[in-house]
Amino acid sequence: MATTELAVSYAALILADDGVDVTAEKLQTLLKAAEVEVEPIWTSLFAKALEGKDVKDLLLNVGSGGGAPAAGGAPAAAAGGAGAAEETKEEAKEEEKEESDEDMGFGLFD
Repeated sequence: MATTELAVSYAALILADDGVDVTAEKLQTLLKAAEVEVEPIWTSLFAKALEGKDVKDLLLNVGSGGGAPAAGGAPAAAAGGAGAAEETKEEAKEEEKEESDEDMGFGLFD
């Protein structure tokens, strides 16, 4: 991460820790107080990205984004075990019906 992005990230964390809304102006003010030169585009980007979001909540849920859908799908498959088996059979039949390259008269190495 570039020094500029890191500085704006720290400034956003400082504002969030104090319970202050993260805005481009407040980020720029904090960075000027720390004597860090940052182009205004970075503070605007971070402010827009964090607008309406709870930064503390984002930090607490960093690694929990990928596991939820998989856990939700397991009970549904267990509840409809017979239906899932039928779907698997249907998918297998569909795969068998698909034409291969050999049926078209040419192969991969022809």
